[in-house]
Amino acid sequence: MLISATELAAKIGDPACVIFDCRHDLFDAGKGERLYREGHIPGAIYANVDTDLSGEKNGTNGRHPLPSPAAFTAFLARNGVMNTSKIIAYDDVGGQFASRLWWLARWIGLIDVSLLDGGISKWVADGHALSRDVPVPKPAALRGHANPLMALNADEVETGLKIASTTLIDARAPERYRGEVEPIDPVAGHITSAKNRFYKENLNADLTMRSMAEINAAFLSIMNAPKADEVVHQCGSGVTACANIFAMEYAGLKGSKLYAGSWSEWISNPARPIVKGSAR
Repeated sequence: MLISATELAAKIGDPACVIFDCRHDLFDAGKGERLYREGHIPGAIYANVDTDLSGEKNGTNGRHPLPSPAAFTAFLARNGVMNTSKIIAYDDVGGQFASRLWWLARWIGLIDVSLLDGGISKWVADGHALSRDVPVPKPAALRGHANPLMALNADEVETGLKIASTTLIDARAPERYRGEVEPIDPVAGHITSAKNRFYKENLNADLTMRSMAEINAAFLSIMNAPKADEVVHQCGSGVTACANIFAMEYAGLKGSKLYAGSWSEWISNPARPIVKGSAR
């Protein structure tokens, strides 16, 4: 699930390996692509979180609804991904955005998908070069079929919260979870009964992943039952939540699910229960 900068350097130029740069800024939609053009890992293809890794918004489905399986499969195919390809994704914030591509690829049935441990920051820190050359990928044939068991909608989340063993985990920063600040969405707070696990708590200071044992213990300590498939992840818009899914899978807690609409969809219906402050 993780590849080091040294391991990735040995794969540069390998036609079986497709690298995606997923850098993004929630407050500056064009920043990721600007950074990409200023310098990226050689051979990497830019993946836009707002367009390539999200679908169309309708006002009630959140800020980053899932793309259709066909649209995401077509995006990968245009960029040279085959069913036998090895996909590697990275960003500059410890996987917050790269994990969305990882989750989507797994969602449509691709298995060989990894994140660059520490992202582009670790790549540069380890002395590897960047490139400004924009690759021209050769389109490929790709089959993708979404797994409906990996994602839940708002109604399914609300139903699940009535079951004592279900755990809903919010990946946002603690101050956003508590409703003290809300820089993006029009309503502050969190979904009633949600626990908080800020995705950055899974990372070391250099943005590499903490040990599997540490992450495993941390998630087990907040789960209502020791069953990973009864855990549902959310965040502001279903992007950062994927980083917590990745962390659980990496730590051996497999099968947790994504509430893709997350907080930004949840609050579109004022009848849905919300709360401020820390979880009891």
